[in-house]
Amino acid sequence: MCTSARSDVLRRAACALALVLGGCAAGPDFVRPAAPATTQYLPGTPPAETAAGDGARQRFSAETALTAEWWTRFGSAPLDATVAEALAGNRTLASARATLEQSEDALRAGYGLYMPHVGVDLAASRQRASPLRFGQSGPASIFNLFTLSGTVGYVVDLFGGARREVESLRASADVERNTLRAAYLALTANVVETSIARAGYQAEIAATRTSIGAAAERLKLAQTQYQAGTTAYASVMSLKSELANLEATLPPLQLRADQAGHLLAVLVGKVPADWQPPELALSELTLPEELPLSLPSSLVRQRPDILIAEARLHVASAEVGIATANLLPTLTLSGSLGRDAAVWSDLRNSNGRIWSGGADLSVPVFEGGQAWYGRKAAVDAYRAARADYQQVVLTAFEQVADTLRALEHDAELVRDNGEARAAARDALALTDANYRAGIADYLALMTATQAAQGAEVAYLGAIAQRLQDTVALYVALGGGWWNADPAAQAAR
Repeated sequence: MCTSARSDVLRRAACALALVLGGCAAGPDFVRPAAPATTQYLPGTPPAETAAGDGARQRFSAETALTAEWWTRFGSAPLDATVAEALAGNRTLASARATLEQSEDALRAGYGLYMPHVGVDLAASRQRASPLRFGQSGPASIFNLFTLSGTVGYVVDLFGGARREVESLRASADVERNTLRAAYLALTANVVETSIARAGYQAEIAATRTSIGAAAERLKLAQTQYQAGTTAYASVMSLKSELANLEATLPPLQLRADQAGHLLAVLVGKVPADWQPPELALSELTLPEELPLSLPSSLVRQRPDILIAEARLHVASAEVGIATANLLPTLTLSGSLGRDAAVWSDLRNSNGRIWSGGADLSVPVFEGGQAWYGRKAAVDAYRAARADYQQVVLTAFEQVADTLRALEHDAELVRDNGEARAAARDALALTDANYRAGIADYLALMTATQAAQGAEVAYLGAIAQRLQDTVALYVALGGGWWNADPAAQAAR
């Protein structure tokens, strides 16, 4: 044996002896990644409050608790009812629950690795035996053989391979548990955001219909003036074109509202033909004023996606331990006890008693590098899982930072669009009065109408966007599942 081969065998033997004497499991003991040292999400001083021109303010505080049922902060009974229906009927959530139960059952099965395996065997056969097989002469004989035996086998977990397998199963269950939390959070967020979007579309539809009604009145007035000879026919045609353009904006809005309703039906587990979402007006939604802002050190222990990445890192760590144990000897203890008889009734006769017992120590010597490189592959997978975890944390911090800035700019957008809407409304009212008095022409009226319509839609869109970005903050912070009532959480 060459020197390097001898030294490799000695290293393995020393490692095995150290593990046996120390009673340790092979591979690294998993340690949760440390929380980031940073204390804030944004550079400089983050905004403590945002305010829009309509008086709606939002304040951020680490002291504000993120409630598990955060959607109730919008103060809408129809919205609460839709979320409750989705939690009860959503198919994706049901699949996540079943997958979690599957992983928990696999973990319970894994605990059997710690237990002896006991079996009972009852066999009956008819045989023809020849003495020549044993170097003896004589005729062959035909006989029956009945055997009743019990066997016990136990794999001694010398190096913790079984413990690491159970640890891997437990971490896999944690993956599915947090996947269920992520599915729960995604479902509630989708229901709330889609409901807000649908309410926004319906508000824009209502505003557009109001503008269409006003444009129809102006067209009627222009037709009267044309018949009286006080205005040109071109004015009538221009106002008719304006009315047609306004009416053309309705179908796309109605389509988006319908699609939002169809999506809500699917989220609650229904086909669109069998379910209609409850009516929800944008003006009925209350903008939450007190918003939570978890510390970064808390965020990494709250967000389901971070917890999923952490659990996967734990699985990869346990897999390294399993691969390490595969490099080391295995010890199996076994025993059997039973009776043989040529006649069924003679199984009670002690003369036919048989037994065996023994131990099997298996030492891997040469496997073509299979176990050795299998462990290296497990280590590589652990390094990849660690990098994935770090990336998920960075992405989570980015999302919180983006949402905080979005809410800050949403308030500015609502304020600016509110001022633009007020100015456009005043300008339209003045231009309409001047047109009716014959002072302004139809071009000025068309310009004022288009500006007022655009400002109204932009303002409603800003209101809906601010509400949706508030939802995004709740989601970015993890959804508050840790503050849920234990009984309600167990039921879910």
